[in-house]
Amino acid sequence: ENADLHQARLTGANLREVKLPGANLDNADLAGAHLAAAVLTGATLRGANLRQANLWRARLQGADLTGADLTSANLERTEFDDRTVLPDGAHWSELTDMSRYTG
Repeated sequence: ENADLHQARLTGANLREVKLPGANLDNADLAGAHLAAAVLTGATLRGANLRQANLWRARLQGADLTGADLTSANLERTEFDDRTVLPDGAHWSELTDMSRYTG
């Protein structure tokens, strides 16, 4: 909980089911990382590289993704809430089309 992993180089890492609530992952390189079912509630991922990351069923409620790169990321069944800050600074809602960030 509240781990400081800012600027960590975790490209392609297998972090399946990792529990990092409140973690600082600002500017971390998580390109291609396997984060399926990861618990990242309240984590900060500002400027993080999440290109092609697998976030299937990851929990991102209250996470801050400001400036994060989600290009080609798998967000299927990823859990967000109205406290989640998206890459453009907007807050997630049930009407948010997440493909605008992954496409």
